[in-house]
Amino acid sequence: MEGILIFLKHHFKFLWKIIEKLNAFVFQLLYGSRLNRVLSVVFQQHAHPPYRYRRLVPEEEEALYELIHKQDKSDLKYFSPHGFDHKSLKQQFRNRSLLMMGAFDGERMIGYFFLRFFANKKCFVGRIIDKDYRGKGVGLTMNKIMYETAWGMFFRCYSTISNNNKAVIKAHAKNSSMKILKELANDYLLVEFTREKNQS
Repeated sequence: MEGILIFLKHHFKFLWKIIEKLNAFVFQLLYGSRLNRVLSVVFQQHAHPPYRYRRLVPEEEEALYELIHKQDKSDLKYFSPHGFDHKSLKQQFRNRSLLMMGAFDGERMIGYFFLRFFANKKCFVGRIIDKDYRGKGVGLTMNKIMYETAWGMFFRCYSTISNNNKAVIKAHAKNSSMKILKELANDYLLVEFTREKNQS
């Protein structure tokens, strides 16, 4: 199923938009209130000064645009969850099955991370960190927030990773939560992030 969704997203954009709208309606109806409850707990558990992590609001579209477009093009080669132009970002803020979150240093947005929920209790995660803030523990906290939000919703948590993206492969080398499920087309891996048995 995951492979089919990925294929539709990249090859049948019109059909993908219809699926997204229907999925967003069903997700919000069934799981919207639970997501709000889970998020309030997860954000409290991972409040690690000096950085702050929270849900983004539509008024921050320009800040998100600036964050993405100040990164090196090579950093975006394997990161394409949606379009990065103003119109596409505004559309994503209206997508009620896409949880858009940000990491902040004061008022400066230093990271963007998200969960794309599907009504069949599965979700995909992704993130990008400002090049000036890598190696400072921001990514680790972003990961925990994404995983624990998914697990708190009782959703399975996935991502797709390119074998050619050496930086991400290296970053996940010690990630005990990550399990490789299968190989996909174009040298991508489908991975799942699972809660360890000794975690509550």
